[in-house]
Amino acid sequence: MRRRILEKGRRKRSVKSEDMTFWDHLDELRSVLIRIIVLTVLAAAVAFCLKDELFSIVLAPRTSDFITYRLMGVEPFEISLMNTGLTEQFMIHLKTAFYAGLLVASPYIIYLLFGFIQPALYDNERRYATTLVGSGYLMFMVGTLLNYLLIFPLTVKFLGTYQVSPDVANMLTLQSYIDTLIMMSLMMGVVFELPVVSWLLGRMGLLTAGMMQTWRKHAIVAILIVSAIITPTTDAFTLFVVALPIWLLYELSILIVKIGH
Repeated sequence: MRRRILEKGRRKRSVKSEDMTFWDHLDELRSVLIRIIVLTVLAAAVAFCLKDELFSIVLAPRTSDFITYRLMGVEPFEISLMNTGLTEQFMIHLKTAFYAGLLVASPYIIYLLFGFIQPALYDNERRYATTLVGSGYLMFMVGTLLNYLLIFPLTVKFLGTYQVSPDVANMLTLQSYIDTLIMMSLMMGVVFELPVVSWLLGRMGLLTAGMMQTWRKHAIVAILIVSAIITPTTDAFTLFVVALPIWLLYELSILIVKIGH
């Protein structure tokens, strides 16, 4: 009897969720999506209005005054950016403000989405889902921050100052700068989900620590390939800076899978 009571409590669903019809769930989802859109637009509008502050952060890695360069003792330099289209600066301003607003609003967006899904989960599933979502978001933000503070600045410094001849000057566009920053931030954020994905696969019985240890050499080769894609430079130091945290994530994933198995 006690076991049945515990099992019932462990697998209890929300009464509200069970009473709602399919159309009620659609209405609830529509309400959540509307709130997400409104919040994102408001955050993006605020970021758009704070143009000077926004681009002082976004464009900071192009000069030697950036904190990473000062800590590394890099020689003074400044990369000039140019605009080549009539509407390009305005559209880049809109796009950058949207991504900034989405980034700022992301904690509440995840909270709304999880709040919509969690009533349909059992108690034990809700605990796992909370851990999974929270860890996934944290790792994505860590990857994005690492890219902004270390990987992207080193890439910009190398590619922006590289010359095949003193007679050939670099003319970098604002569009290429912003696109590279966004692309690398997204890729590093996704790469940093490796421990979370490994933990999930381990819980599902699809991955073990032994398997990851056996394929470690292959994983290192894959890490180097991914690192070369993220930062396509011929600079071995920059490649090492990108590959090192990914390899450490792989080793951390082995430990997490071993503990959680």
